[in-house]
Amino acid sequence: MLLRVAGKLINKHRIHQQIDIILEMRIQGMSQQETAKAVGVDRTFISRLENIGEIRKGEKIAIIGFPILNCEEIYNLARQEGVDYCLVLSEKERWEFLDRKSGAELFNAIMDIITILRQHDVVIMVGSNMRIKLLETLLDNKVIGVQIGESPIEEDKFVNIDDIRRLIRQINSLTRSDL
Repeated sequence: MLLRVAGKLINKHRIHQQIDIILEMRIQGMSQQETAKAVGVDRTFISRLENIGEIRKGEKIAIIGFPILNCEEIYNLARQEGVDYCLVLSEKERWEFLDRKSGAELFNAIMDIITILRQHDVVIMVGSNMRIKLLETLLDNKVIGVQIGESPIEEDKFVNIDDIRRLIRQINSLTRSDL
């Protein structure tokens, strides 16, 4: 995809390819300096690129998601792994949550949930592509999305507990090593 920026024609696809190459080099253990030299940029560019994508350091993790078939397993996992807040709902529970509230009550309940999520360093959102993007917008890039389908999802989806456990442990190990 080509974009016109001021007097330049920019190849967006090429930028994405270069970023992927940079990140792969860093994952493989190359230093920022080695990576910068290999791709022909300043080391500070590599540092800034990593800072753009960095998930905030901290200890508070939340999980939110719907519609999920194995909610109880996720709640148990969250307790075992020390997740600070967990709200996962089946399709039925999601509709019950909506139906039991007036418009004002629903608005207040959603605002309360958003307030709670904003207090966490990382939020794992398990849901549709659209819901993940919405939450990313609301929470300023604190979200790690686990997509279980395209919007709209109207039936419960099974979530692989081992994948969520690995994700939580990876977040926790990064947090501990960066403190």
